[in-house]
Amino acid sequence: MAFSNLWLYITTPVACGIVGYFTNDLAIKMLFRPYKAWYIGGKKLPFTPGLIPRNQERLAKNVSKTIMQSLLTPEELQNLARRLLERERVEAGILWLLQMAIDQIKEDKEQKTTRILAGILKDLLGESLPRLLKALARKEDFLEAQIDQIFDQILLEFELTDVQASRLADWLLQVVLPPDTIRLAIIDFLTDRTIQTIDESFRERTSGTYWVVANLFGLRNSLTRLRTYCLDEKEATNARIRELTQDLQVGDRIRKIVQNVSLQNLPIGTVRQLRKTTGDTVRQYIRTRGGELLQGFSKSLDWEKIASLLLSRLSNSQVMNSSLEVVSKELALLLERYLEKDLEKIVAQTIPILSIDQVIIDRIKSTSPADLENAIEGIVKNELQAIVILGGILGFTVGLLQDILLYVNNNIL
Repeated sequence: MAFSNLWLYITTPVACGIVGYFTNDLAIKMLFRPYKAWYIGGKKLPFTPGLIPRNQERLAKNVSKTIMQSLLTPEELQNLARRLLERERVEAGILWLLQMAIDQIKEDKEQKTTRILAGILKDLLGESLPRLLKALARKEDFLEAQIDQIFDQILLEFELTDVQASRLADWLLQVVLPPDTIRLAIIDFLTDRTIQTIDESFRERTSGTYWVVANLFGLRNSLTRLRTYCLDEKEATNARIRELTQDLQVGDRIRKIVQNVSLQNLPIGTVRQLRKTTGDTVRQYIRTRGGELLQGFSKSLDWEKIASLLLSRLSNSQVMNSSLEVVSKELALLLERYLEKDLEKIVAQTIPILSIDQVIIDRIKSTSPADLENAIEGIVKNELQAIVILGGILGFTVGLLQDILLYVNNNIL
């Protein structure tokens, strides 16, 4: 075999291997490059941009569809949610949030939390609660049990002490029934007609010695002189009435009377009617003036000071700090029960809201071709290199087969 023929046999497989190697390498490069279309004379060159940049939107849709149909199915999302929302994890998360909230309140130097809480309390008592109270007061049985209980426990069992009864008796004698008021009442009572009626009644109903006195002297002159004395001698009359009040121990009598006053001595029907009247009066007052009362009371309070005091007590309370774990456990248990019942429904409602498929599409579309190339090569770099090498091996094999066929044709046939 001549040297030239040997060189020909060697060159053919090597050349085919090189062509196969670089052809596959070029084909892989053309999947991503060029990143943008090339133009010559206003016309776009074929195969520009690369296959993947040119079909990036379609690729994004297909990847999203594959992920949503094969990987992120509703069942898989439910399983993922169950793993993420295990009671221990949820409990730890809630406890962390509560502790962070307490720490934030303690470190709030600008009093933002205080102002927010003050606004909430002010709105609650000054606006929301009056409207709610007015609406509830329209019901006929609103506070019926509470009013009846107060009526029974306070009014029916009401009883004055000796000191209270004495003060009330003194007040009645000094303010309600002072001597001058009694004197004027006597004057108003002793009219000519009243005096005549008393005199005639006394004459008719007396007998014996009193009958003789009544018919000889009568009461007309005595009552007329008493009225005249009360009119002319005001100070003297008031002094006599005061002395008479003390001599008759009117104050002690009034004290005993008011001390013995009790609603329990009234007839049952009267007590029931009084209880009903009390309830109707209270409800009517709440309907008409309850809102104004609460609003006025709300305006009189320093809500920021109250909120600051409330937050200070809560943040420094040992009971509050020790109860955080209990609260977190109860909330985690409540959430777990809720999820066991409605997790499938929640996931089904969450998937359209999250728009995971659209997020995948937007993310892939917004990724630059260079980054997309680096990402894909980072995953299948070895496989792509194997394809390039395989192209070289196949090219070398084809060239070798070609040499064998050529050799057989020249030397055997």
